[in-house]
Amino acid sequence: MDIKTHKRTNDILLGPLERPALHWLAAHMPAWVSPDILTAIGFLGGLLVFISYYLTNFSPYFLWLASLGMVINWFGDSLDGTLARYRDIQRPRYGFFIDHIVDAVIEIMIVLGLGLSPYVRFDLAALALVGYLLLSVMVFVQQVVTNEFKISYGKLGPTELRLIIILANTLIFFIGNPVLSSPFGTISLYNVLAMIITIVMVCIFVVNTIIKGRELSRQDNLARLAERKTQSRARDQDNLLAGDPTD
Repeated sequence: MDIKTHKRTNDILLGPLERPALHWLAAHMPAWVSPDILTAIGFLGGLLVFISYYLTNFSPYFLWLASLGMVINWFGDSLDGTLARYRDIQRPRYGFFIDHIVDAVIEIMIVLGLGLSPYVRFDLAALALVGYLLLSVMVFVQQVVTNEFKISYGKLGPTELRLIIILANTLIFFIGNPVLSSPFGTISLYNVLAMIITIVMVCIFVVNTIIKGRELSRQDNLARLAERKTQSRARDQDNLLAGDPTD
């Protein structure tokens, strides 16, 4: 697999707004701002989210700080690659490696930070993290076998997930974290949201795995059949030449 030639698919709901905004920001970035600085800013945004969620144990006003951290994370994480492409200073292998290693650490900080808050049970936050990491693994494995880096499914991607978290923070700040009754007992609203997001991510993982697995199986079967036909024709040609008298 060649990192330089892979196809990047990010067909998200907010794409028509996000792409022009990122291009404008890249065009107006000061010369001293580099993609590495933006990656670091994205990491600091994730760290701010983690700390803020923990601090909500003392005051719900830190939900606003957590939402600010999500915006800072979006700014750094989404703009670093855009800036590199705009300035034509891409380092495909280094950029891919660093960007996604940092992303994995940020994902862990954000979700586990939420689990340390008073709003989501730690076990449910951990399950949400498992769901997100499963999707990440699927994206990377799919890239290896198809040379396509697809980070959006059903018009949803990391940007939409950040927005959902910000909206949830806002909702919980104003209405609290009401407890809902269910046949299995009581559960808070934020816990329900965490469960829904986890189920959606796992369903995307399972459905896409089945669909892509069947597609790759058909492709491999066709390639094997074509290879056998080629080998058969080559054997027939060899047999024909071997049976042709030369004297």
